[in-house]
Amino acid sequence: QVQLVESGGGLVQPGGSLRLSCAASGSVYSILAMGWYRQAPGKERKLVAQITNGDIINYGDGVKGRFMISGDNAKNTVYLQMNNLQPEDTAVYYCHFLLSERPLTQGRYWGQGTQVTVSS
Repeated sequence: QVQLVESGGGLVQPGGSLRLSCAASGSVYSILAMGWYRQAPGKERKLVAQITNGDIINYGDGVKGRFMISGDNAKNTVYLQMNNLQPEDTAVYYCHFLLSERPLTQGRYWGQGTQVTVSS
């Protein structure tokens, strides 16, 4: 089994910064991609940023230039540095791993979600 544990959410004023982290533990054989999604109340879950095992990075709408994703494969951990946060960034942030627990398999795994609230 694989478990994902997130940390780093909270309340921040507009223009502030937060850093999220998410570590995968358990039977991780290889990681294909790591990323972050967010879901605001009443809205669908959307991609924030993703990094593949080939270091290809994709950002969702509205975050490029403010957010930066990075990964540490040795620690099975993905980070999201969020700068210049705005009220529209308020959402529950979920980490997401596409990984294999054994050769020739892959599965999608989600973190428990961490609340990010941007308000003055």
